[in-house]
Amino acid sequence: MSNKEYIPTLVPSEIHGFHSHTTSWTPVISNPSHQEYHINRLEEISNKSSFQVLPHRKTVHDFIFLKKGISKRSKGLSKYEFGPSSMFFLPAYQITQHEMMSSDAEGFYFHFDEKIFEFLPKNYLSEQFSFFQFQSNPVIQMSESTLNNIECILNRLLELYKGENNENKNLIAYNLLVIFEEIKKEIPFQTKKTKNSFFEITERYKHALGQHIYKYQNISDYAKILNITPNYLNKCVKTCTDKTAQDLLKEMLILEAKTLLKYSDLHISEIAIKLCDQNPSNFARFFKKQTGQTPMEYLQMC
Repeated sequence: MSNKEYIPTLVPSEIHGFHSHTTSWTPVISNPSHQEYHINRLEEISNKSSFQVLPHRKTVHDFIFLKKGISKRSKGLSKYEFGPSSMFFLPAYQITQHEMMSSDAEGFYFHFDEKIFEFLPKNYLSEQFSFFQFQSNPVIQMSESTLNNIECILNRLLELYKGENNENKNLIAYNLLVIFEEIKKEIPFQTKKTKNSFFEITERYKHALGQHIYKYQNISDYAKILNITPNYLNKCVKTCTDKTAQDLLKEMLILEAKTLLKYSDLHISEIAIKLCDQNPSNFARFFKKQTGQTPMEYLQMC
């Protein structure tokens, strides 16, 4: 990543420009009046053999519906190869890199702002659908009937997107919910999350970590963002994950540090200051304690 000092966080209006600078694919935004969602066919991508999108975050959720072909994409530092009859879900503010797409790929790309579901309670998606949680497996394999049902809905959403009229936003949201319910049926053994305040706060905390990790490295700061006490935040996280709030904070710091080591041009000393406001020695000790490797050892393996 030449001359890059951080992993960019893109709002929808920036996605078009980022893609056009990092890959041969320039998404065709057929209706720029839509600020809260976007859909296009994968068939629109030319020169798929050279397709690549560098590491970034987005402020919106997205998913890829793959009817045919193969693609490789990351969620955090984990890489996934997925093929026909599958979907890849990525929650907002999660780091991702798209590495390749086969020349015969067919399907859809869709991103949306969660504000489109203004009629739903907060965090409804992550509570009801495990694939919108930060630590979930992003790849879902579909049965033939589910694939056909979802493809019909996506064709309808594309038709609405290209239309000249400013259609009812709820119509888009309800169609998306049907897609998510269809996918949910393909995960019969997923753990059912009890809808309670502990889970809601834990998910809000994870999202806050993704948004503010460069600015805040203390639990008290995140408790203040969530308008709760540090002890209550820790109780919520411990109940839902069997980890402490500090554990999740350290995991996010390590994820970000590994990403910067692998993809940026920053020196280890610069990462130490930028991410943790530490001197290199303290940062190296922290990194090794969490990973079993020094930053230099990790960098040499990349």
